[in-house]
Amino acid sequence: MDNTNGNGAPVPPPQGNGGYTAPNQPTQPGQPTQPGQSAQGAQPLPHHAQHSQQGYYQQPAYQAPSAQPVEPAKKSTGPKTFLLAFAGAALACIIALSGFGIYNAMSGGSGSSDSGSSTVIGSSGNGSIDATDDDATLAEAVAQKALPSVVAVDVYTSQSSGMYGYGAGSGSDASSLTQSSLGSGVVLSEDGYIITNYHVVEGGEAFKVTIEGEEYDAEVVGTDPSSDLAVLKAQNATGLTPIEIGDSSDLIIGEWVMTLGSPFGLEQSVATGIVSATSRSQIMNSQTDGSTMIYANLIQTDAAINPGNSGGALVDADGKLIGINTLITSYSGNYSGVGFAIPVNYAVNIAQQIIDGKTPTHAQLGVSLSTVNEQIAKRYGLAVNQGAYVANVSEGSGAAEAGIEVGDIITKFNGTTITSADELMLQIRALNPDDKAEVEINRNGQTETLEVTLGSDESTQAATQQQSQGAGSLEDLLRNYGGNGYGSDGYTS
Repeated sequence: MDNTNGNGAPVPPPQGNGGYTAPNQPTQPGQPTQPGQSAQGAQPLPHHAQHSQQGYYQQPAYQAPSAQPVEPAKKSTGPKTFLLAFAGAALACIIALSGFGIYNAMSGGSGSSDSGSSTVIGSSGNGSIDATDDDATLAEAVAQKALPSVVAVDVYTSQSSGMYGYGAGSGSDASSLTQSSLGSGVVLSEDGYIITNYHVVEGGEAFKVTIEGEEYDAEVVGTDPSSDLAVLKAQNATGLTPIEIGDSSDLIIGEWVMTLGSPFGLEQSVATGIVSATSRSQIMNSQTDGSTMIYANLIQTDAAINPGNSGGALVDADGKLIGINTLITSYSGNYSGVGFAIPVNYAVNIAQQIIDGKTPTHAQLGVSLSTVNEQIAKRYGLAVNQGAYVANVSEGSGAAEAGIEVGDIITKFNGTTITSADELMLQIRALNPDDKAEVEINRNGQTETLEVTLGSDESTQAATQQQSQGAGSLEDLLRNYGGNGYGSDGYTS
């Protein structure tokens, strides 16, 4: 989300009955208004947790972990969510776990390639796994089909500093590069396009990928930090085995799944489990570049996900890709039965845009927002005590055309009650540009329902990724009214 502070129109102070004029909604979320709390009040505290290669290995090449035990991470008072790229030092970056619950599908369709694209994503096969009901036999058949498409990713930097181990910069001597982190990826095309997580490649200066035992140099084709996705290209690769793409829109809680990747650098590892839940959502902030990662409609699974599994595959009983392994919630930083994957329909759509040379786009309402809570509502005499306050409305946006005004408080989006700016941003990210949505607002104490056609954040994506993390409260917006701009308040969506 973009922080529009210095560019938006000033927000007037509350008027007698708590009514307002109108602001803008976010394109990418900033840091939650109240750190340590989720958009829906979830209790667990998430972490970005990435382990340095040095914690388990002494050499750049993959090796079995040393027999010497690794010092365990310190526990905190609550479970945490971890990004798992196997980079950095230990556990860090406590960020609020946002509320669970959003729409069941990130986007329609199965995530197949665009008809005009020169690169075909995914296998052309349509076969189902022919196996008995015996779990061991099914697991063997699925592993045999999917493992050739799963990649180990080695990330090299000129020095290992910080959680992500990113290096000294583009001017560093290539001969000084050392392996700083490990992750996983999934082959999307025969000529070497690979999807992985952004946090796997973030800060890396050189990359190698191992596919079916063969090592290739790789380059980053493009990234979408807000979705935590990236595409690598294995150099001079031909005849690879692309994964068969499944459909994440019709998953059933309890259905059988398998995770594949390189946990702790152990390549070609698999684990089985079930879909524990769908529609899990949260917002997290990178502590290295200030980018905001918006995770909408994550797939929850109890199939093992550990450091190094990030960017790997979550497949169904037919060996079809249904998600990209990304996060865990854990006290220790290692597997505890609660892992999350980005739905394939959304992930492959972003990857296709990157491969086609486009800037990945997301749905945008066209407003800047701040959270309304009970304390703010009481202090400023607002008519409602929860929702997303509109601090600015972008000219020509879907919000402006629908009649949303500065000072409106958005209380529902497509029938879902909105309790914070974070929650509204997650709801919007679950949709696509040009989708229509019903937005319920409170204006001067009166409730209205407006139909909005969502726009695209393409024109603001570059600026969005450069914004500082965090967004101020409504209290700050109102307190700063009449001064020189706003400070640094507001989410843009």
